[in-house]
Amino acid sequence: MIAQARERGALGPGQTPPMYNKTMGVPFEAFVGLRYVRAKRRNYFISFISLIAMAGIALGLVALITVMSVMNGFEKELTSRVLDMASHADVTPVGDSWRPLARALLRHEEVIGAAPYFRAEAMLVRGRKAQGARVRGVLPEYEPQVSSVGEKMRDGQLAALRPGANGVILGAELARNLGVAVGDQLAVIAPQPYDSAAASLLPGLKRFTVVGVFAAGMSEFDSGLALMRLEDALALFQKDRPAGLRLKTADVMEAPRISREALGAVSDACQTCQIMDWTQRHANLFKALKTEKAAMFIILTLTVAVAAFNIVSTLVLAVRDKRADIAVMRAMGATSYSVMKVFIVQGLVIGLAGLVAGVGGGAWLAANIDVIVPALEAWLQVKFMPPEVYYISELPSELRWRDVAITGGLAFLFTVAATLYPAWRAAQTQPAQALRHE
Repeated sequence: MIAQARERGALGPGQTPPMYNKTMGVPFEAFVGLRYVRAKRRNYFISFISLIAMAGIALGLVALITVMSVMNGFEKELTSRVLDMASHADVTPVGDSWRPLARALLRHEEVIGAAPYFRAEAMLVRGRKAQGARVRGVLPEYEPQVSSVGEKMRDGQLAALRPGANGVILGAELARNLGVAVGDQLAVIAPQPYDSAAASLLPGLKRFTVVGVFAAGMSEFDSGLALMRLEDALALFQKDRPAGLRLKTADVMEAPRISREALGAVSDACQTCQIMDWTQRHANLFKALKTEKAAMFIILTLTVAVAAFNIVSTLVLAVRDKRADIAVMRAMGATSYSVMKVFIVQGLVIGLAGLVAGVGGGAWLAANIDVIVPALEAWLQVKFMPPEVYYISELPSELRWRDVAITGGLAFLFTVAATLYPAWRAAQTQPAQALRHE
């Protein structure tokens, strides 16, 4: 019939009749490819490998989406805890007249807080115990504008730092290491400026009373930070002015831009001032997080790629199993390109089934991990992240649909790539040789 149609000029070279191009409204290649997927094969091993390929892609995507969401959650939680105690940006130096500069900076609509500070290193001594710490001089009436240390107080209050009282607030781990509590006294030893004319170098030493203990949930602060009244800190270290101003912005992620805009607007009032935002101050920490996140993404993406390329073995076996069918289709007028599309459709269906299951399962697991992990801990009677060991005792998760779209897109590209070689091999099948032994 095809030969007669071509003799009549109804079909050109390489063309097939419309009845072969579409079947019940479905393109011929899609119809045959879908039939190969759902048909009961004589070789059940092929079906088994197809299921393995689907499951591999699905599990790989579930793992990738879940791990990326947990990494996002850790990054968000860590950023929040760091910036609860640290300012969004620091302006230095400010000189004696820091109040007019603070008011000028606050005129920027996106700067919502400004507070003076002094920062230095000191040795804290209690009996035979001693530990180095970072001393931060603050004003309790201004400090809540730029940090939430007042909300992190485990014992005492920030307002207990009164002028001339020589009070100090310690991080929880620092207080535990020194064996002190609220009401106890300790000695603070501060280095003094070098004086070549002095016969000996004696460090500054004063007794301070512990008036509060805070727990920020970050070892950097809990084990190494001591807060003093600004005037007391300046007197201890023999300074006459604050080190700078700490700023808080309306959007922490835009802090670099906002802080520089605000400082640029008051450049005439403070020509020597410089700005350092939180992304510069904690650059190593957040670079390490981003590097770890990128490494995990690459490793788990390779896992998805390996699972996707199981489709290659599935289709190679399917091509060998369907050699006779391919020969019949070619004899009936199907082109090499049509045969390729048949097996591309079959591979894409297998891959897309795993992709949909993996994306759906990964998104569900990432969105409910805060419920699933506690349930597993209660069932197994174990604590995956004990609070006495980890500062973040709960597994945080933040599902970002951008990450889901990227992982799903990569899985789709791997699936397409995996179908090309088997489909090309199918298109090279010669009908006469395939049917010789049938």
